[in-house]
This record gives sequence, C-alpha cells and structure tokens, in this order.
Amino acid sequence: MRMAFNHYAKIKRILEQQPEGWYIQRINQPTRAKNFRGETIEFAHFYRIYDHTNQPIKYCKFQQIELLASTLQLPVEALPIID
Repeated sequence: MRMAFNHYAKIKRILEQQPEGWYIQRINQPTRAKNFRGETIEFAHFYRIYDHTNQPIKYCKFQQIELLASTLQLPVEALPIID
C-alpha cells in the first residue's frame, strides 16, 4: 500500500501547515482509486478536506478515513468530519 501511504503522508504534511479550523466533508458520490497492485477499487463515497475559509485544500481528497486517522495518529472519532 505504498501509494496510499504516500498520499496519506502527504495529506498529513499539508495539514501540519494549515491553521486551525480545517474540516473533512464526506461526499456521497462513487469514486475509484488504484491500489499498490494497480487494481482499481470502487468506493461508494470519498472525503475532501477544506480549510478554515471553506476552500478545498489541494491534494486532500481521499477514500479511507481509517487510513487518514491512523496516519494522523488520531481515532476516527477525533477527526472533524461533516456528513
């Protein structure tokens, strides 16, 4: 899962530079992503992170909230998620 790890690590680095007030929006639209084996996996929804001015943060679109939480070393419940 190297690609996924790198993507989530990149999100972590981006968030470390953001001022307080960023949040995660769950977007209930199907999406696809390739895993480390090159296989396409479909998801029923995806997440996008917005900054404190409600603008989407570049490169902060992802599918697996558990992986982001793990990368940030936080429980999923601690993440500022808006449905």
